[in-house]
Formats: sequence, C-alpha cells, structure tokens
Amino acid sequence: MARSHNVIRKDVRPLIANFRLYLVRFMRLVLFLCACSLAIAEDAFSSEATSPSQASDDEQTLWNLERAYWRYVEQNDLAAYSDLWHKDFLGWPSVSASPVRKDHITDWITSQTAKGLAFKTVEFKPAAIQISGDVAFACYWVRFSWVDKEGSGSPHTFRITHAWLRSGKDWRIIGGMSMPESENPAK
Repeated sequence: MARSHNVIRKDVRPLIANFRLYLVRFMRLVLFLCACSLAIAEDAFSSEATSPSQASDDEQTLWNLERAYWRYVEQNDLAAYSDLWHKDFLGWPSVSASPVRKDHITDWITSQTAKGLAFKTVEFKPAAIQISGDVAFACYWVRFSWVDKEGSGSPHTFRITHAWLRSGKDWRIIGGMSMPESENPAK
C-alpha cells in the first residue's frame, strides 16, 4: 500500500509545482493591478486634478472675463482693460504689423477714439475653450463697429484667440491673436 501511495505522490508533484507557478503568477498579477489602481486613484484625487464643477466654474469665469474685455473697450475704460493683461503678454492683433507687448495693447483703441469714434459690440459668440490646470485657451468671434457721433459705422467680425494664465485666483491674458473673418468663412 505504501508503494501505491508513492506512485500517487509522484503523479501529484507536477500538479503541485504547476499550481505553485500559477499561484505566483496570479499573485504578481494581483499586485500589479493593485499598484495600477493606486496610481490611478492618486492621480484622480490629487490636488492638481480639476473637478468637472471647477472646470465649469473656470470656463464661466473666463467667458465672463472675455465679455468684460469688450465691455471695457466699449466704455473706453483703458485701466480696467489693461488690468486683464499679464505683465509678460505677447500677442499679434490683426491691426498690428508685428507682435505687441502689454505696453501697446491699447493702441488699437486709442487710434480710433482719437478720431472721435466709439466702439460698439454687436455680438459675442464663443467657439471653444480649453483649460489645463492654470492655463486656458479661449476662441470666439466678435462682431463690432467703430461708430461716429451719428452712430454710423460698418460692422466687422473678427476671430479672437486668447491664452489665459492663472496666478492665484486671478486670470490674465498672456497671449493672443486676432484676424478678420472673411465674408465666406471655410466650414
């Protein structure tokens, strides 16, 4: 009887060895999956992650700032308008032959108001916004007119892009470009 017991043992040994091998592989897989889950959870709950409601709040804040931009131009409030811009701003407005810095950001306004013209916003139409941490990029169309004392002036539509940088709780425009919209824009 002892002999048959040894025979069974010899038959079971490869199964036990295979079982141990599969058990080790299974444990490694479980540890790997746990590590991946922890890494994903850490990223999802890190302080730098932006919640959907925060992103939505930031989007609303930025669109409100973009609307304020045009309101300040319309009111000819150059101080409030200038406060929207980051000290290191660099951009290329369509009315400038070369890129400008913050110290020349109001030139396009004063060149028209010096002629006795007033700015009137006709339409503000958001296109898209992308926020990544403390950097945002807003794209939109604005339709406006420079009008004389009688209220006459031709409307113009421009495409605007602004790059915003958050410093603390405040957002400032750090870069941007504009271009006139053609009569028949590509779709």
